[in-house]
Amino acid sequence: MDVILIPGFWLNGDSWGVVTERLREAGHTPHPVTLPGMESVDADRSGITLRDNIDAVMAIVDSLPSGVVLVGHSGGGAIASGVVDARPDAISRVIYVDSGPLGEGDSINDELPVVDGEIPLPDWDVFEDADLIDLTDELRAHFRQIAIPIPARLASDMQVLSDPRRYDVPVTVICCEFPAAQLQQWLNGGVPIVAELAAMKHRTLIDLPTGHWPQLTKPHELADVIVHAL
Repeated sequence: MDVILIPGFWLNGDSWGVVTERLREAGHTPHPVTLPGMESVDADRSGITLRDNIDAVMAIVDSLPSGVVLVGHSGGGAIASGVVDARPDAISRVIYVDSGPLGEGDSINDELPVVDGEIPLPDWDVFEDADLIDLTDELRAHFRQIAIPIPARLASDMQVLSDPRRYDVPVTVICCEFPAAQLQQWLNGGVPIVAELAAMKHRTLIDLPTGHWPQLTKPHELADVIVHAL
């Protein structure tokens, strides 16, 4: 099965290393994505939009047979939901890693601090305590070493969706910061932040207790959960 791996903010395709290896061992074909402007710290990110990122992943989908699985971590989940809206017939499942689909008119996070037209990895105190679970001093240093600033518009552009067939595509949510039981309570209670996920007709919630970056804190466990979800 072809599996497109979409990284979250400040990471590129290399961040999926352990997951990529495990998928290959399980007989799948992984496609880890380095999004536009994320090739290196020195890459040109000026003017890159959320739509540019969606289009980049759509191009990979269009190059593959139907039945592709999308895996989106964090902000990569918003990109995945834009792709499935554009290509609902080509996607067999979307796996959201500590993330979920971004609804019409919403942005990923327009509160992150912009510096010279891009968003570098902020100080750790910008994040919630739950984000940082299991992120040791060593892992924080590693993350900061590999982190690449993201295009400012990727965080602030509004999502544009149009095809209700996206609700027919099965989704799996790997719950890290918040347990599946809590997410289910939000879904049952009509909490606005999960409205798009609540509209999905086929949902599976899986617990992987750790912080917001499981590919750093629990990479082998994350890889196993993704293989199981497939």
